Amino acid sequence: MPPKIRAALSRYRVSAFVVGWGLILLVLLMILKYGFGGATGRFDWTVAVWGPIHGVLYVVYVLLAFDLAYKDRWSLLGILKVILAGVIPGVSFVAERWVHRSVLARRKI
Repeated sequence: MPPKIRAALSRYRVSAFVVGWGLILLVLLMILKYGFGGATGRFDWTVAVWGPIHGVLYVVYVLLAFDLAYKDRWSLLGILKVILAGVIPGVSFVAERWVHRSVLARRKI
């Protein structure tokens, strides 16, 4: 595997892990806010702080996915699958494994 693709794959894998856990945390914080915060607004600040941080992390994930896709010449459908995997809690972990195995095996995504 070319070094540029290996480096892009490593960056993508880290971002998929971070975004996956970040989204799970955001969902948990939203459950706290809307399920247990009620009218008191005790947990409003948690989503207000973590939401934008997760948004930035997701943008970085998308950029790194595009970088890997460009270097490994993915199809448009493959790119869309990987990008959408970052918005469903837990699916980015599955997509990361799929991408990792496919890139190592030199299969087109």
